Amino acid sequence: MQGPRIGNAIAAMAFCLVSAAPLEAVEVRSCDRTVLFERSPQAAVSNDSNLTEMMLALDLADRMVGFTGISKWKTLDPDHSISRSGLPELSPGYPTREILLSVGADFLFAGWNYGMRVGGEVTPETLEPLGIKVYELTESCIHVGEKLKVSMEDMYQDILNLGKIFGVGDRASGLVAQYRAEVDQLASKVLPGTEPIRVFVYDSGEDAPFTAGRYAMPTALIEAAGGRNVMDDLEKSWATIGWEAVVERNPEAIVIVNYGNVTAAEKRRFMLSNPAFAGVDAVKNDRFVVLEYVEATPGPRNIAAIRKLVEGFHKAGLSR
Repeated sequence: MQGPRIGNAIAAMAFCLVSAAPLEAVEVRSCDRTVLFERSPQAAVSNDSNLTEMMLALDLADRMVGFTGISKWKTLDPDHSISRSGLPELSPGYPTREILLSVGADFLFAGWNYGMRVGGEVTPETLEPLGIKVYELTESCIHVGEKLKVSMEDMYQDILNLGKIFGVGDRASGLVAQYRAEVDQLASKVLPGTEPIRVFVYDSGEDAPFTAGRYAMPTALIEAAGGRNVMDDLEKSWATIGWEAVVERNPEAIVIVNYGNVTAAEKRRFMLSNPAFAGVDAVKNDRFVVLEYVEATPGPRNIAAIRKLVEGFHKAGLSR
């Protein structure tokens, strides 16, 4: 099994030697670090579907040698942009140093709990001596230091920083301008001065729910759609809480994140059939909106997620 990897590594290194893009050195802020890029990466790896889609949205497939961390958790549709890219999945789970070295990687786009763990084998510090630069997903920076509450600016900043790193700044700026315009257009459908819709994010778990807190992307998506995450005072990104808090805060709508072995339909049935939730407005009125994993995590499909939320709230009679 090592033959193809070694071949890929040789090809990647040869490509870097022949076509290392001349680029004026740039610095970007990555969580609590300033990272210097003396040249544009030529053998990049991304982890997870949302981060990979950011790279592909910037037409960077020709600068990549593969991606990791998708098929263990999710199934890719043949028409999916990642499937169509022709890039190989180097690992179904998180990347290892061996995997990155085997393909001659010179760059990793990942995040904390999006391919890297604090104190783990793959971190910016462990990869730097190997000549592999790391850019960290902004939303995930809460795991290594303080940050502001999540907002759409987190995703926009990642796109702009990738644009700087790969020398495609104009492309990145144009993409972010397009995203901003689309979000502004969707926000215009929300009446100003109205009380936000109370929303709970149900990721997984029956004994205790795993949900989005103050620093997780769904909080920003819900706010852009005219709602408020009822757990936005939870000083976490994603965390497990008690059902009591959900019942007490009585959400008017529930956003289900669809991925993994338990389907969105099964999560909805669980809530509808449990007498403990019978008095919750969202359950009582069957108000559920389903977001796919790649829509609920930072990336290009956040715009579609906001549109889905706006339409879902309107359909449920919650538009204010």
